[in-house]
Amino acid sequence: MSRIIDLTHQRFGRLVVEARAAEAAPNGNAQWVCRCDCGNRTVVDSYSLRKGTTKSCGCLRREVSHKFAKCNQAFIDSQGTSLKNKDGIGYCSLIKGKRNRTGVIGVSFDEQSHRFVARLMFHGKYVLNKTTATFSEAVELRKEAEAVYFKHSEQKSS
Repeated sequence: MSRIIDLTHQRFGRLVVEARAAEAAPNGNAQWVCRCDCGNRTVVDSYSLRKGTTKSCGCLRREVSHKFAKCNQAFIDSQGTSLKNKDGIGYCSLIKGKRNRTGVIGVSFDEQSHRFVARLMFHGKYVLNKTTATFSEAVELRKEAEAVYFKHSEQKSS
């Protein structure tokens, strides 16, 4: 005897259930293909639908965030400040963050693959995003990318 509750054609917030998804969620719950009022389709866990955790494809969250951002004076004031330097390079690519565990900006260790990752973002896009077997290889890749993209860093270190 199946314990699955048929949610087809029911409405949950902005979502209307169209059909049961082919695969179950990782936790074993049934998943449902839903159409959002905005027109997008999404697959949602039955528990999240029934408990009201998921009410849209994500459009509701965007609308609410946008609405609150307009009313948040601190957010409005911060829009003039930049997260980039005068050359348009993001500070996250130039300054070692407090979560950095390797000691090198743009080099991290991926626990899942057990490999080092070298990354560099330039003008909002990753120009370097490679994994290597060793830390020294990742550091070398990062330094080579910096030499190409951060021409002013070469001049400052000379």
